[in-house]
Amino acid sequence: MTGPAGTRVLSLDSLVRIQRGRLTPGAPRRLPVPDGMTAPMGCDAVAVPARFGPQVLPRLPRVGCVYADDAHWWWLVPSDSDYALEWPAPAHYAAGAVLPDSPADTGAADLPGLIHRPDGTLPYTPPIPLYLALCRLTGTTPVWSRPVTA
Repeated sequence: MTGPAGTRVLSLDSLVRIQRGRLTPGAPRRLPVPDGMTAPMGCDAVAVPARFGPQVLPRLPRVGCVYADDAHWWWLVPSDSDYALEWPAPAHYAAGAVLPDSPADTGAADLPGLIHRPDGTLPYTPPIPLYLALCRLTGTTPVWSRPVTA
């Protein structure tokens, strides 16, 4: 939601969700689905080191929500986008869009920032093009192209 002069306005629901996350000790940190968007297929995330982020973007036909911090770029994908796929290292697949713990975690304030929001109401980056882009960048053969061994 945006207010006058293009400033971002948070809904009451968003403020309550952020506050609950900060008050619940041990609660997992999740990447949020932005206000006005829906995730009917659930939501997972794929993280790559920040140095790969700018290289991945132009290789994708559609880009969903992308979050970033100094260390990683995170793409929201539909739940179970890891089914039958081995995401190439150094990518990290996060079921439920749950961020890994770190000793300095202090709550919602340290979540990665949203750097790309797509038009429309779906937050997803299509997982197969993302997977192929990451395979290409990391020099990994996609699982369906590998030789079958007995």
